[in-house]
Amino acid sequence: MDLGIRGRRALVCASSKGLGLGCATALAEAGVELVMNARGAEALESAAADLRGRFGVSVTAVAADIVSDEGRARVLEAAGPVDILVTNAGGPPPGLWSDWTREDFIRALDANMLTPIALMTALLPGMIERGWGRVVNITSQSVRSPIPVLGLSNSARAGLTGYVAGTARQVAQHGVCINNLLPGIHDTDRAAALDAGVMKAQGLTLAEARAQRAATIPTRSYGSAADFGAACAFLCSEQAKFIVGQNLLLDGGATNLTI
Repeated sequence: MDLGIRGRRALVCASSKGLGLGCATALAEAGVELVMNARGAEALESAAADLRGRFGVSVTAVAADIVSDEGRARVLEAAGPVDILVTNAGGPPPGLWSDWTREDFIRALDANMLTPIALMTALLPGMIERGWGRVVNITSQSVRSPIPVLGLSNSARAGLTGYVAGTARQVAQHGVCINNLLPGIHDTDRAAALDAGVMKAQGLTLAEARAQRAATIPTRSYGSAADFGAACAFLCSEQAKFIVGQNLLLDGGATNLTI
């Protein structure tokens, strides 16, 4: 399918690996020019060079901490006017309700709620002026079904979801569509880290911990970054113009919901 976005320009955050790279790859394949951001310069430059070589699109790599004011300013200056924004940030560490301080919540809110909001605040006016835009926020399945050990993530991502619910409906009249993608367990470094925690806590091997989690998913497998990226690219497409303010689960059916 031709997504109708060839020649558009996208900013994809945390895109040197994992789900962010899956999104950047799918957009590059659709002919979108990219501005890729991550903290690690080496991995980011390698990913950017790969996408340039494979798809022949312009790719600008900006190594910076998108959560910091200075880093975000550098990324936005390099990006200039963009048509597509994909926000993404690593999740806060797991733990128990009794472990977390106010400072822990502030850090989680900064990374997983306030930074995406700041990026939208900066870029939505240009999209509105041009009469076309797409924003996809990578959040979590925990927005629909909270995960007890991920209380910091549950809280921050739920806050972002509430913001998007109202904002998306205000800007849709200008041809700008904002939606959220809610990943379940995907084969990424984040999943590996959580599996390692289960392995240590339960005295399992890594393979056993992974198999135990895979058994909780109806597909009996982890998701792939490539499939996740394809879903992201569709939400950024011309055909997605009637999808507004939605929260799309990509979890292999793991979240047990009727609606």
